[in-house]
Amino acid sequence: MKIVLGRDDLAAAALEAAGAAERLDIRPVHKASRGFVEDGTADVCELAIVTLLQAVAYDKPVALLPITALGRHQHQTLVTFGEPGVDAVRGKTVGVRSWSQTTGVWLRGFLTDDYGIDLSEVDWITYEDGHVPEYTDPAWTKRAPEGTKLPADFVDGKLDYGIMGNELPSDDRIRTAIPDALRVAAEWAERKGFAPINHVVAINPAADAKTVLAVYDALAAQVRNGPAELNPVGFEALRGPVTEVARYALEQQVLPRAVAFDELVDRTCAALGVSASRLA
Repeated sequence: MKIVLGRDDLAAAALEAAGAAERLDIRPVHKASRGFVEDGTADVCELAIVTLLQAVAYDKPVALLPITALGRHQHQTLVTFGEPGVDAVRGKTVGVRSWSQTTGVWLRGFLTDDYGIDLSEVDWITYEDGHVPEYTDPAWTKRAPEGTKLPADFVDGKLDYGIMGNELPSDDRIRTAIPDALRVAAEWAERKGFAPINHVVAINPAADAKTVLAVYDALAAQVRNGPAELNPVGFEALRGPVTEVARYALEQQVLPRAVAFDELVDRTCAALGVSASRLA
């Protein structure tokens, strides 16, 4: 069995549970996504939730193992060198690494639902393709010149705003566009009853079911050691955030069709030959 997990603690737990297994140490972990989705280069792979939803929508051999590998509040990821305030986004340039990047999908969902921003009012600039080759960005987005990078363009003043998580540059002038973003994020999560999730664990449906279930049990025990809000485990715990981000993704033309959460459940249970209660 071949395993790709970005967190060392999760990788160690999975390897011990799987027995004869190999860790493919690919960093950053999102670089493994296309190979996993297209070529089945791993049996178990950490995957951005929107990439998994796209893969299912395009009927790729991918299924959800309901483990959160990365949960993170997202309101703070819209940044600017200008004055804080969301209304000013209208008519301005906003850069995002990829239109299908999960962080961007969450943030644009907030802008639409909570701030009344029509996404067509914004000049969107993308820098990379997504991980599912059949997908193309909406016609109303623009691609930055080849070879340019989002963080550099943002720092150089070529963008008014950027949506950035781990790639955020270190610069004391940067401020969140949403004032008091972490407080707003906490209130959003309390209101919804869940926090955003970024990365989950995916499996190749052809992988050995007994081994995959052993890996699930080991990962579940490890993840439950962290804060529950950002580390949901099991189908019912993931239902809320996955359903929400799937809705956002469909509205933003990231998905070619709706993907219901129960479709993910049924796909996984069929692959592993278990009921949904086994992955609780």
